[in-house]
This record gives sequence, C-alpha cells and structure tokens, in this order.
Amino acid sequence: MVVLPLSLGRASLELALSAAICLILLWLLLPLAYKIGLLDHPKGRKDHDEPTATIGGIAIWGSIFLTIAWFSFWSSTIIAFMGAAGLLILIGMLDDLYDLPWWVRVIAQCAAVLVMIYGGGVVVQHIGGLFGVKSTGLGVLSVPFTMFAAVGVINAINMIDGVDGLAGGIVLAALSMLGCAAIYCGNFALANPVLIFAGAVLGFLLMNMRFPWQPRARVFMGNAGSVFLGFTIAWVSFRLTQSSTHPVTPILAPWLVATPLIDCISLMVHRLMRRQSPFRADREHMHHLMLDAGFTPAQLTMTLVVVNLLLGLSASVALYAKVPQPVLVLVFVGLCIGYFWLTMRRERTVTAFAALNRGMTLLRLKPKAALIQSSSAGSD
Repeated sequence: MVVLPLSLGRASLELALSAAICLILLWLLLPLAYKIGLLDHPKGRKDHDEPTATIGGIAIWGSIFLTIAWFSFWSSTIIAFMGAAGLLILIGMLDDLYDLPWWVRVIAQCAAVLVMIYGGGVVVQHIGGLFGVKSTGLGVLSVPFTMFAAVGVINAINMIDGVDGLAGGIVLAALSMLGCAAIYCGNFALANPVLIFAGAVLGFLLMNMRFPWQPRARVFMGNAGSVFLGFTIAWVSFRLTQSSTHPVTPILAPWLVATPLIDCISLMVHRLMRRQSPFRADREHMHHLMLDAGFTPAQLTMTLVVVNLLLGLSASVALYAKVPQPVLVLVFVGLCIGYFWLTMRRERTVTAFAALNRGMTLLRLKPKAALIQSSSAGSD
C-alpha cells in the first residue's frame, strides 16, 4: 500500500465514493431484506411504527470493502480488520434474525478482537501518562486490556443505537475527530481508511436520519451495524494511540465516544447492583430517558451528537494546552460518577432532562422573538 499525504480533492473523492457505494448497496439490499425477513418489527421497547430493514451494517461493510479495493489500501492490518468485521456482521445478522443469547454475541466479539490483535497486530501496549511517567506500559496485560476495552466500546455503541441517526451520528462525529487527529500527527496511513469509514457511515445516515422529505428512517443499521461500528471505533482508536511514529495519547480515546461510554458504564453498574445481567434489554438508556423527558428523536440525536463533539474537542484542546493527563482521567471518571448518581432515580433523571429540553427550547425561541420584536419596532 502506497501512503500519500491527503489533498482536499483526494479526501473528497474517498469520502464521496464510499458514501455513494453505501447508498447504492442500501437500495439494492432493501427488497432482499423484506423478502428474507431481515426487519426490525415495532414491539416492546421499540419506538418505531413500521417494520424497518436492518441492512445498514451490511451496506457499510460492503461499501468499505469495495472502496478500499478501489484505492488498493490493502495491508495485513486492513485484511485482519475486514475479516474480523465480517465475522461481526455475520453474527449480527443472525442476531437480528433470531435474537441470539448475549453470551454468543460476546464470544463473537472476543473472537473478532483476537483476529485484530494476532492477525492485524493492533493491540494496546500503553495507556499514556497516568502516574507521573511519560507512558504506562501494560506488558502481559496488553491483550486482556485490549479485549476489555474493545468489547466495552463495541457494546457502548450497540447500546446507544435506539433512535434514528443517533449511533451513526455519534460514530461519524468520533471518526471525524479521529481522522483530524490522524492528519494532525501525520498518520496518513490511518487517515485514508478513516475517511472511507466516515463516507460509508454518511451514506447510511442519508437513509437513516429524519429529514423534512424523510419523516422516518428507511433503514436501520441493526445489531450487525452497531457492533461493527463499535469495533471500527476501537480499531481506529488503538491504531491512532499506539503508533510509535505518530503518537497520540490514549487518554484522548474515551473522550471521543464519551456519551455512549458514560451511558454504558452507568447502566451496566446499575444492572449489576440489581443483580441483573449487564446485557439485559430495558428502557433505561440515555436516549430512552430523554424521549420520556419530551425530546423529539431529531432533537435528541442532535443534542447527543453535539455534546459528544464538544466533549471530544474540549479534551483535545486541553491536551494541546498541556493539561496533565491524570486530570483528564479524573474529569472523565467524575462525569461517569455524576451521571451514575443522576440515574439512580429515574424520576430525577427525566426531570433533569426535561429541564434541559425546556432550556434548549427557550434558546431556540429567543432569536425568533428578537426578530419579531425588531420587525415590529421598524414598522412603527
């Protein structure tokens, strides 16, 4: 694989081609999904009204594969990534069709991470300067830590996938920040595939988000897609932060997917405290609580994507300003503890989100009110 510095034209081509291929694949797969029953039906805790095809993950994977083949970005690391991702897509499709037990999904996730580690050589060997040293090496704990971190990110993205455009929007935001970090540190070998990943997600979102001309999602990513995208975020984060030639501190990684990670950690601790399976399905996720507080799906998606971007960018600016890395770790832990305390009582959480929604509504109305007042004053 030849690695070239990115030009604006080349970057635009990679992004646009990947998005276009994804849209074409979605269009081709849509009739097949209805024929074989690869659909998400509205029932139980589901909020949509009609059966919806869960083909997003397949189309995103196919788009990435074809675009990488077009630009000949093949390497042992990319091949291992695509193989591991293909395994997750397969298990995710079976889960979408037959609702597999949680332990089967976790075993598949662990197998994919092992392919990433031993087939692609992507492993977390250090976790940055946590204890007053330049970098904390993991030694024999590298593989277990990589497994734990990757499975955690995979399930965080899977759990946040409950509203049109939410998981895809957060993943696109995270990939954008990861891509910018890769370009900033000169890691063009990583920036190229990240652009392709982002393009595929963008193509999917054009059929998954709500627009004035599209009142509901035409396709879902399904468990296949959410698990695959979680794995993608983990793979990119590990490659970015473990590079010896273009280093980026690992402390940054959790900040780029802060909202799903905080929600996942809090929810799993709550379930364990209630002696329930941490993978138990319920309506206690952040997006469910926000819906109950009066947010519309579009408002909810925009709010959480913007919050995720702000947290990631704030951490990036703090690192650039030489804020000590342990401080960022403590702040992240504090956010997790704070959200955990807030969600200990559902009523308190919904009330807090409702107050946030009212505040945002007032902010949206103020410019309009000011404009009306200004027009009235001018007409007198």
